[in-house]
Amino acid sequence: MDRLTRKELKTDRFQVETRHVFDYLSEHRQEAIRYGIAAAVVLVVVLGIYLYSRYQKNARYQVLEAALRVYQAPVGSTEPGGYPTRAERDKAAAKAFTGLLGRYASGDEATVARYYLGAMAAYDGRYADAEKYLRAAADAGPSAYASLAKIALAEVYAGQGKVAEAEKLLRSLMDKPTLFVSKEQAAIELARILGPTKPAEARKLLEPLRTDKRSAVSRNALTLWAALPSK
Repeated sequence: MDRLTRKELKTDRFQVETRHVFDYLSEHRQEAIRYGIAAAVVLVVVLGIYLYSRYQKNARYQVLEAALRVYQAPVGSTEPGGYPTRAERDKAAAKAFTGLLGRYASGDEATVARYYLGAMAAYDGRYADAEKYLRAAADAGPSAYASLAKIALAEVYAGQGKVAEAEKLLRSLMDKPTLFVSKEQAAIELARILGPTKPAEARKLLEPLRTDKRSAVSRNALTLWAALPSK
């Protein structure tokens, strides 16, 4: 599969819609966090894949789309396509994503598959598997999806107390933001991680964001600022 061309990635419509993805992520940042993985990050990948599908239709994407349908299937449902429990759904989704990797070991679809496998592993507390998949996705090259794996991996590291490793990843995202992970998003996530032990450094990161013209950014920065320890 040919990757998206630079021209396609830079169309005005694509940029506008991916900015909406960032805003959605910021709005739903507090929906759920478990074992160091933010559920909102999974949401932004789902939206990103939706946008991606509008620009790239091919056999690889169809395989990924089928895997995503399994991952997004309802739980506790007896309807066709539903699963009795989350564990059963995740088992089926893991099989689908692993099958994708068996057919297509490289490319954006493989990066997304590894991301989801890592996210599910992290949710279940299987940190070794989470690091394996997320690191492979993060090392996938310039893909915008690799940046999502980096921010998820940083959260896994932070959840295990590996703050230095998390900080390194997030600062790399601040230096080189992507369509799916902005500099501001990486900075807010880094401030959240550093806050408990380095509140002064966290405030330094948040200070310029408190007056950001984008309400989602400024609101998250102000909320996190207020929650920081006084010293």
